[in-house]
This record gives sequence, C-alpha cells and structure tokens, in this order.
Amino acid sequence: MSRTVISLIIENESGATSRIVGLFSQRGYNIESLTVAATQDPSLSRMTLVTRGEPRVIEQIMKQLNKLINVLRVSELTASDYIEQEISLVKVACIGAKRDEVCRLVDIFNAKIIDATPKIYTVRLFGDGNKLDAFVKQVEQTSEIIEVVRSGVIGICRGEKALRA
Repeated sequence: MSRTVISLIIENESGATSRIVGLFSQRGYNIESLTVAATQDPSLSRMTLVTRGEPRVIEQIMKQLNKLINVLRVSELTASDYIEQEISLVKVACIGAKRDEVCRLVDIFNAKIIDATPKIYTVRLFGDGNKLDAFVKQVEQTSEIIEVVRSGVIGICRGEKALRA
C-alpha cells in the first residue's frame, strides 16, 4: 500500500469537511493526516490529506472526491514533484546537562526553543515527517518527552503547476 498525499480546493462552508471525512469512513479508508485552512479567497479552503492504499483504491477515492458537491478541484500531489512540510511542537523535560544536549539537537535539526522553564523546553520544528520523527527519536535517547503535537501534512506542487479553483 502506497502513501498518497491528496490536495483539494473546497467551498469554505459548514459541513464540507465533514462530507469528505464521511466519504472516507463510509468506505473504510483511513486518513493519516488532515489539514484544512482558508485560501487567499475566503470562500474557498484548501485541504491536504494523507492516506494509504493500492493504486486501484486511490483511483476510486479520487473519483469519489470529485463527485462531492463542495469539492471544486482534486489533485494527487504524490503523482508529481511536490514539497511536503509539517510543524511539530515537542515538550521535553530536561534538567542540568540534559538541557545542553537538547539545545545541541535543536541546533542540529534547525529547530527553535519557543518556551523554556527551569525543567522544560518546548521546541518548534519544521520539516517533512521523517525529520520530525528523527528529532523525537534523538531527544528520547537523552531526555523525557512529555508531549508531541504535529500539524499534519501540507503540500504544494513544485514549479509552475498549481491547484486553483
């Protein structure tokens, strides 16, 4: 089963996201990641979702998404060259020498400490999912992770190709 990133332009109306999520749940498809926000046109939203499936299943999902009333455009980002990013907030317990080690990892991963108390750092990190996973794995080896929050995937095609309504 291949991982697929799908981007949609939908009407920014009550229930539009619910209908899309309902389509997935009715057919037993899983959504691994879902992000939605208004575009430069406040009447439209851009949704990015990540799912897994055989090519036949992904093709069926795309066809069913295109049939929904509030969906204006659908694009499978993984079918072309694209950029994918996430943001993560990681709350780490660290005292003494552990603080220095966490700071070193923050520098290596080009992250930023956005909150600090005598016992806890909160770190913000941008990147693809592999980078975020690697940061958490490295920090776990030296400190206790208290909490991890991830935004979910956002993606955009490289170059001149664009998803427009």
